[in-house]
Amino acid sequence: MPVSPSRSPRADAPAAPRPLTIGAVLAALAPDFPDISISKIRFLEAEGLLAPGRTESGYRTFSSEDVERLRYILTAQRDRFWPLKVIREALDKLERGLEPAPNGAVSARPQVPARAADPHLPTAADLARHGRLRLTDVELREAAGLDKPTFDALLTYGLLHPDSSGHFGDASLAVARSAGALAAYGIEPRHLRPFRTAADREIGLVQQVVPPVRGRNRGAGSTTRQDPTAQILVECIALHTALVKAGLAAD
Repeated sequence: MPVSPSRSPRADAPAAPRPLTIGAVLAALAPDFPDISISKIRFLEAEGLLAPGRTESGYRTFSSEDVERLRYILTAQRDRFWPLKVIREALDKLERGLEPAPNGAVSARPQVPARAADPHLPTAADLARHGRLRLTDVELREAAGLDKPTFDALLTYGLLHPDSSGHFGDASLAVARSAGALAAYGIEPRHLRPFRTAADREIGLVQQVVPPVRGRNRGAGSTTRQDPTAQILVECIALHTALVKAGLAAD
């Protein structure tokens, strides 16, 4: 019976990899592990280290992930002489998101991933940099797509601050654009007051801790004169972002 066009697979859709039979797994691993055998694979399955699929007829089938898992087990036995208990613990760590140790590491056990820089967060240099942009209120509204009532409300609630000459800089433009984007979801300037309050509190906290940090640096004989304010604020922003992500994950 021909397949109807509505149910035919897309021509550009990647084909799902076909599961492997136990014989195909042996053939794939034998060059690196000549002692591999069907009985050994069945033993590892019985020990709970592998969980291959099954066909309706009861034959084992292995995904590419199963093959890599088996390769990890065999490597740990051959090169590190790990007992099954240690291998089981290592596999559990990998399943919980830890990463394989790099080659040559003192500990070959899976490790918590190293802290990676978030490209979406500002750097200390970004925070310390003061742009040259100076916009009038009309230019700011047009650039951010704000109507005058919304702009006036942002001023009223302290989210926008002109400088002494009455102009607005890069940071104000970023605030205005974010406020405009949120307005599309029904979030009004009055709803944004907690953000202003939280930012002021973070800045106040940092201003309190910076002098003691500078004092400790001088007491330790440090010759650096770099202001730590921006770097501390970077960590505050990173903490805020992590808390939001954790809150979303808990829902």
